[in-house]
Amino acid sequence: MDEAKAVRAIWESLELPGIVDVHTHFMPKRVMDKVWQYFDSAGPLVGRTWPIAYRTDERDRLETLRGFGVRAFTSLVYPHKPQMAAWLNQWAAQFASTTPDCLPTATFYPESGAEEYVTAAIDGGTRVFKAHVQVGGYDPTDPLLDGVWGVIEEARVPVVIHCGSGPQPGAHTGPEPIREVLARYPRLFLIVAHMGMPEYTDFLDLCETYPEVRLDTTMAFTPFMEETAPFPADDRSRLVALGDRILFGSDFPNIPYGYLEAMQVLTTLEDVDADWLRGVFHDNAARLFGLPIHS
Repeated sequence: MDEAKAVRAIWESLELPGIVDVHTHFMPKRVMDKVWQYFDSAGPLVGRTWPIAYRTDERDRLETLRGFGVRAFTSLVYPHKPQMAAWLNQWAAQFASTTPDCLPTATFYPESGAEEYVTAAIDGGTRVFKAHVQVGGYDPTDPLLDGVWGVIEEARVPVVIHCGSGPQPGAHTGPEPIREVLARYPRLFLIVAHMGMPEYTDFLDLCETYPEVRLDTTMAFTPFMEETAPFPADDRSRLVALGDRILFGSDFPNIPYGYLEAMQVLTTLEDVDADWLRGVFHDNAARLFGLPIHS
């Protein structure tokens, strides 16, 4: 099967100019190698066998996304310890400068100086941040992040945040810390990764309460995740109502199945129509990031 051709057939049938994927990972090689090693070992934050579907070099991965018709994507980097975020931001800024279809991406960690390097990233053109509460093992309500959240809220830069307790819970995952953050910074553009799995219902509640909260589809509804974290049937109707705040994400390249599957599972959801799919695969993210809606 020509996967690229099949992926393109989906968005072409919707008369879209391509895909905007808000959840893709590009990292320094030695960091990506360590991430892949962690998945290979089924580490405690993974908890199961997790083959990497697109384990190729960086150039090949870029060409694969472009072959699928992905017209904009992210380089989601994230630190697991102090004094790592600023270095990752420097790498991501350089990567974006030579990769025009990548949205300039940055990250942060609760540490002294975080507000300063986040401000510098925004001033330098960062268009999206990544926060990983599970891997970072930090509390998003940590006082060291007060200035960070404030600066990001004021700048209106979206944050893709892994805060749900899947695939394995972390010390500070779940909806309560995020509810507290949003109570203090209600205008934050938060994109909850993986639709907040497995606490889907709670994060749908937050999405309904805070108009700038969005959910990305990363890994949701795929057979791989439905085995352990099925999306609640009673919440399916809420997806339609929140259609303008659902964004497509893939987790490329770190997925244990094909990119095509991540798209196909959305096309087969009950009660969604072509307008909903157009929004999810492209238009919702294009509006958020100020990209042209039409080619």
